[in-house]
Amino acid sequence: MKNKLLVILLLLSQCVSARELSWDWWPTGIKDGVPGNQDTLKYSVGISGVASSGKYAPFWLQSSANGDISSSPYSGNVSAGIYKEAAHPDRWWDYDFAVQLTGRVQSPIAASAFATQQKYATGYFNMAYAHVRLFVFDITAGIKPMIYETQDTALTMGSMVFSGNSQPLPRITIGIDNYVPFPGCYGYFEVKGGLTHAWMVDNCYMRNSYIHHKWAALRFGGRLPVNLSYEFHHAAQWGGISPVYGDIGSDWHSFLNVMLARAGGVMRNDQLNAQGNHVGSQQLMLTAKGSGWEVNAYWQNFFEDNFAVLGNGKNIADGLWGIGFKQTRWPFIQGVTYEFMNTTDQSGPWHDRDGLCYAGNDSYYSNSVFCNGWNYWFRSMGTPFITSPLYNEDGSIATQNSRARVHHLGIRGDIFGFKYRIKASYARNYGNNNTSRAVLSENTALLLEVTKHVPQAWGMDFGVRLAADCGTQWGNQIGAMITVSKKGIMAKW
Repeated sequence: MKNKLLVILLLLSQCVSARELSWDWWPTGIKDGVPGNQDTLKYSVGISGVASSGKYAPFWLQSSANGDISSSPYSGNVSAGIYKEAAHPDRWWDYDFAVQLTGRVQSPIAASAFATQQKYATGYFNMAYAHVRLFVFDITAGIKPMIYETQDTALTMGSMVFSGNSQPLPRITIGIDNYVPFPGCYGYFEVKGGLTHAWMVDNCYMRNSYIHHKWAALRFGGRLPVNLSYEFHHAAQWGGISPVYGDIGSDWHSFLNVMLARAGGVMRNDQLNAQGNHVGSQQLMLTAKGSGWEVNAYWQNFFEDNFAVLGNGKNIADGLWGIGFKQTRWPFIQGVTYEFMNTTDQSGPWHDRDGLCYAGNDSYYSNSVFCNGWNYWFRSMGTPFITSPLYNEDGSIATQNSRARVHHLGIRGDIFGFKYRIKASYARNYGNNNTSRAVLSENTALLLEVTKHVPQAWGMDFGVRLAADCGTQWGNQIGAMITVSKKGIMAKW
């Protein structure tokens, strides 16, 4: 078996130069005594304004922006921050941090439970975290986006569990953030993963509840031209004070129940199933890469009931399928991504019927105990195409549209210093009734973003985003966002 493996590696290596191959038994890239880059403390300041014609800012103006852009048709942000990036990848330890404060003014929005908690003027920290790496292990504490995209982050529609659609949660994360080689595998087998404890401080329904998240990923291939990776995420809402049930369990024993997805707690539902509101995803990705280019094909499957190996679950028809291309040789088109998402199956139309339990009708992002569902500050923490409660004009805080089919295209590039990004998405929405095939609404969401760095204007960056929605979901509306920002160096050491 060992000889066969060596033969396969040698055959694959014919596509890679001998200089690129790694025969180091543990190529971590960390070397004692090697001087690193200079540490730099930087600042960033910016101002932005949004103006729209409809009841809300267009979908792609406000979605997948870490909750940093208001859903109001008219809003403005002023932000300031300081940050230090990690600068020593070859040193056994490194660190980075960021603090960014944003002030916002906004117009009234359509009547909803979300609208009653919004202020015309507010301020918040969109980032306030510190991160340290010790050898290959990472520790992060504070407010930082939970984004785990393995595809093109600027172009994707967003992952199913955490997509950067809502404001970041305060959290503590321990693990391995980036792929590292497994000892003894010469860099051809890599791993990453971690454990997160986060606090839900929105208190829109449950008070003092938490988020548990753990993930693990494996990648085969290393420097070979073809890689295969598998990624698993398990997350859950748990703990806190319910207005109906009171204290639902926030102790160490409850945490272990949630972490192991086992039954427990004080409520009958949790004692029969699993304590907390559990969600998860699995992703399989095939990557082909060469000099200056890379192609990724991936399938991400979502689950809310029992975990099953990828491809064997009851909701195999649901998930995110995508293909992305990136290259660095020709600047005009640097990346193209196409994705299709389906969430209409949900393990079948019935949870139980005629005394039998089918475990279907999953109603993604919804829960009978955590009535606010898989949302934070009224925004979906996962894909924005499972409609966030901020759009609910009947005062509900629950997810009202979890069944959707979406086609999505993204393109980015650089034309003579003008960096651009295009997003175009078409969504058909079927609501939550899993026995109905009726299309309740549809929407085409468009975005064109152009940014330009102008050294002659004190080194500032100027940007404009033009977005539009067309369809029956929110009506026909257009909007624009203008940004002016500047980054600079405060100190070096």
